[in-house]
Amino acid sequence: MIAMMLTGCTAERAPGPKPGARRLIARTFNSGFPEAHDTYNGVVAGSDGRIYYVLSTDSLDVGARMFAYDPADERIEYLGDITEACGEKGLKAIPQGKVHVVPVESEGKLYFATHIGYYTIIDGMEKMGVPPAGYKPYPGGHLLAYDIRARRFEDFGVAPNGEGVLSMNLDARRGRIYGITWPTGYFFRYDLASREMKNLGLFAQQGENGKGPTYRTLCRSLAVDPEDGSVYFTNAEGRIFRYVYERDAVETLEGEDLRKDYFGQYDPTSPGHMGYNWRQTFWYAPERRIYGVHGNSGYLFAFDPRGPRVEVLERITSEPSKRSGMFDQFSYGYLGFTLGPDGHTIYYLTGGPIYEGGKRVTGKAVTAMGESKGRENLHLITYHIPTGRYEDHGPIFFENGDRPYYVNSIAVGKDGTVYALSRISEGGRTRTDLFAVKLAGQLAGGR
Repeated sequence: MIAMMLTGCTAERAPGPKPGARRLIARTFNSGFPEAHDTYNGVVAGSDGRIYYVLSTDSLDVGARMFAYDPADERIEYLGDITEACGEKGLKAIPQGKVHVVPVESEGKLYFATHIGYYTIIDGMEKMGVPPAGYKPYPGGHLLAYDIRARRFEDFGVAPNGEGVLSMNLDARRGRIYGITWPTGYFFRYDLASREMKNLGLFAQQGENGKGPTYRTLCRSLAVDPEDGSVYFTNAEGRIFRYVYERDAVETLEGEDLRKDYFGQYDPTSPGHMGYNWRQTFWYAPERRIYGVHGNSGYLFAFDPRGPRVEVLERITSEPSKRSGMFDQFSYGYLGFTLGPDGHTIYYLTGGPIYEGGKRVTGKAVTAMGESKGRENLHLITYHIPTGRYEDHGPIFFENGDRPYYVNSIAVGKDGTVYALSRISEGGRTRTDLFAVKLAGQLAGGR
């Protein structure tokens, strides 16, 4: 069964909605990279109007590649090989197969980090890939920047202990990059001015490198408070940690956590879910709060770090999921959660229940990292923060009737077009690539 899941599967064509039912039609793109595999995050709307994205691979010989799509002339530009950008071309080592983070733009540069895409299954768990004869081990994830105007990469070095970078964010005001490594979960910071890397330690036992009582699913999102330079992240027990800029140290936040009954009941030592971790977050300046989504339950919440207080707002899963009262197929929840260009509207790509023969499919097929191998019923949700208005805009279909599949990314263009990365099947082959979907009408700030 594990072998079947690792080989991936071709996305099936799901039955379309009933005539007259609300739905969205997405346009697919071909970046010319047939080796592209399932991709987490790795896409952002640049200040120049272009959509920048990295397509991942699970190959031993082919690494991730970066592209840019320009909506003005509808042209895709290949920007470069990520392994080569890290100075590792021809090294005969496990390549830089993924970018698992959302790139952050500052002063014309996109800052991001790299991750391993080639794994080895050990005791039923995905671990760092063991190099076969003739290959070197994975060199470790790099911190990179792509200069939009100069069209070139800059390499700032390797993450602690040669691990991949699972989560990353940038404090642009203070010039510091923060990250969490995989599989063990070291929290680190990198100062751009001094070029100093500091490993601040472990906060989730042995992370996804642990086994039994030392296993913990790692946090996928770091939230930066731009006012005081604090950085917030969580662990599977629901603890909230704060990096304190003035002390250059991490502390456990007292008086609040994410262990909420509404989020469900979890064993933090078991894989296949996020536990009480938040899934994805962003800083919302008008309220000086962090907005986030809990992955498994799909609950939207706002976190005021100065309270401290977590306010659970609404379940922002799809309407079919709300009616069913069940979790979605992807047990980790969805990473496609972001603040739109109006600065007030949340865009969220999330799943809905799947029915076969009139019955809901409840079985989940996931790997140790929570990779759902079933079909998806992807919906686009918006939530307007000032008014609290939630709207499910309906399921998304490609023009050929297929559904987007394996979507854990999102970027919203200046005109409100939503972009994401999905498995796409054409000519009997399946690859991961970019798609775009437009809402009927524009979302205004005062909606």
